[in-house]
Amino acid sequence: MATVAITDFTFPNLDIEQAIVSEAGFELTHGNDKHVAAVQTLVADADAVITQFAPINAEVIEAMQRAKVIVRYGIGYDNVDIAAARDRGIPVCNIPDYCIDEVADHTLAFLLGVSRQVVPNTLHVRAGQWGLATPLDQMRTLRDQTIGLIGFGRIGREVAARLSPFKCRRLVHDEFVSAETIRAAGCEPVTLDEVLSHSDMLSLHCPSTPQTKQLLNATTLSRMKRGAVVVNLARGDLIDTAALVAAIQSGHIASAAIDVCDPEPIPLDSPLRTLPNVIVASHIASASPKAVRTLRETAATLAVMALRGEPLPNVVNRHTA
Repeated sequence: MATVAITDFTFPNLDIEQAIVSEAGFELTHGNDKHVAAVQTLVADADAVITQFAPINAEVIEAMQRAKVIVRYGIGYDNVDIAAARDRGIPVCNIPDYCIDEVADHTLAFLLGVSRQVVPNTLHVRAGQWGLATPLDQMRTLRDQTIGLIGFGRIGREVAARLSPFKCRRLVHDEFVSAETIRAAGCEPVTLDEVLSHSDMLSLHCPSTPQTKQLLNATTLSRMKRGAVVVNLARGDLIDTAALVAAIQSGHIASAAIDVCDPEPIPLDSPLRTLPNVIVASHIASASPKAVRTLRETAATLAVMALRGEPLPNVVNRHTA
């Protein structure tokens, strides 16, 4: 009997996946040990592999003797060596559309939370104080802000649409989206230098690739407006964390709101956990009952499709060089 192996998961159980795999006539196995040796053992004889955060590197892929697909629980797939999988003839599938509304909503929550200083003022009242918790000039009106978006895929476009009623200026940098498409959304296409230097609030919505890793670093952060805000709900390694902390501590960056970080979890001694002008969340922007169910159902369905020999959607390593 063909087997679907789930390397790791953060759900209470695997009932959803079990039902789909069993109904198709296949067997489900799982682990939750993300060490390479444990993952290698689990996937060695698996016919399909579903993974969440475990490292699916070249060593793990080399151990796969029968795998017909690797499915990533999520949009990003930077924990999977897609080139190594391609070399072995194993397609890698992501799930690109399960949490678009959730992440777009969370981005707006962060932008509004920072602009209206929601967290500092809440903590101020809880501490027995009253009145403004921050200087008046930190209370921003979203309409008066120039908001830059780096990345204009599904989530970036939904963020732009949600910002439209606030009547703020919206700049977009995305080398893979036409200027006409960006303008049709009511936004302005700009270069990377322009989005950095003109944005009052900068929100990242691009994937993690060799070209985008540490896109925000000491050099690029220095090119941003003094007092700008950084928002990241995409991938933690888009930002050089030490450089961001230094820019916040120096006052060059006024504040940040991040759902992702490099590394994760954020170390207990990291200033990001204690700086009053930073909003942090623990990689939870995609969460909702609907989104999680869709994620799990889609992952299991993709695995079953591969075992049946059906054409697979969302293959991310088909044209990898």
